[in-house]
Amino acid sequence: MVEAGGELMLFRKKFLEGMRAGVFTLAFRRWRRPSVRRGGTLLTPVGQLNIKSVEEVALNSISAEDAYRAGYESKKELLDELRRRSDGKIYRVELGPLLPDPRIALRETRAATDEELQDLRGRLSRLDARASEGAWTYRTLEALSLHPGVRAGDLCGLVDQEKERFKLNVRKLKNLGLSESLGTGYRLSPRGEALLDFLRSKASSNAT
Repeated sequence: MVEAGGELMLFRKKFLEGMRAGVFTLAFRRWRRPSVRRGGTLLTPVGQLNIKSVEEVALNSISAEDAYRAGYESKKELLDELRRRSDGKIYRVELGPLLPDPRIALRETRAATDEELQDLRGRLSRLDARASEGAWTYRTLEALSLHPGVRAGDLCGLVDQEKERFKLNVRKLKNLGLSESLGTGYRLSPRGEALLDFLRSKASSNAT
């Protein structure tokens, strides 16, 4: 998949499976500016991908071997895809090791100490403070806890959010290890449930 600058670096399923197998080790993109950098990482549906290098290249410098390493049947197939857009420059991205998604281990780890829970509470407060729609984190955690496996289109109304805003907010919780995606819908992770119990107890104490 070829994206313009400013968009996420995305991969179709075919390429993800090839990366997981260690067969596809290159990617080419046409960007106004790179969305990944050398030494950085990129979270994908199959794990955390390390970026070995990012360099601007000329279209005519791409070889048939490059195309195969990037998951294309031929050099022509890759060049045809890159030519679909005329804006931006061509970048060659060397892919490094594919490691487990760190959020998976994080969400299975329950925050055990009051200090950890207070830190997570502070992170949620900062997310609420930056949100144009007002505080949303607590009611979203409650919704995910009470309605696991329910579609985003149904859940968003329960928390008074537009569907796309709701999905974005759930991803923010996922990045903190608090939620996880299911085949349909979402649920809180053990870490998320521990934090919600903590927030409920604080709310109950304040009420009394």
